Amino acid sequence: MPQVVLVNPQIPPNTGNIARTCAATDTDLHLVGPLGFEISDRYLKRAGLDYWPYVKLHYHKTFEAFKNLHQERGGRLLGFSVRGSSNYIDYQFQADDWLIFGSETTGIPPTILSACDTTLYIPMAQPGVRSLNLSVSVAISLFEARRQLGYLF
Repeated sequence: MPQVVLVNPQIPPNTGNIARTCAATDTDLHLVGPLGFEISDRYLKRAGLDYWPYVKLHYHKTFEAFKNLHQERGGRLLGFSVRGSSNYIDYQFQADDWLIFGSETTGIPPTILSACDTTLYIPMAQPGVRSLNLSVSVAISLFEARRQLGYLF
C-alpha cells in the first residue's frame, strides 16, 4: 500500500485533512520535520476530527531519519512537484511507493527532490494558478495510486 510523506508541512488544517484521508484509506502518514506547528495544535486536531485513532501517524525529525526507515522497507520515492517530469495519471504506481509532498509555501526542497526516484506533477488547465492545495494534491494522487492498484472499495 502506498504511503504518504509530508516534508516540512506548515499549515495545520492541511495536515489534519490529509490525516483524515489517510485514516479513511488506511494509509500510513509520515510527517518529516521541522513542522510549522506542534503535533498537539488544536487546528490540526480539529481538521482531523475524531479520526486520529485511525491515523497511522509516524513522525521523523529529519529527512535523514525518514530515509533510514525507507532504506529498511524499500520502495520508490515519488516526489510531487509542479515542476515534476511525468504526469501522475500516466505513471504506473506500485504498492510500496512513497508519495512525497513538500510544504505549502516552498514545495519539496531541491536536495530531497533530487533523492526521489522520479518526480510527478498534477496537470492544471489554468497557467496562472501556481499550485493546488496540499490536501487536494495528496487526495488526488493517493486515490489514483489506489485505483491503479485495485484498492478502491
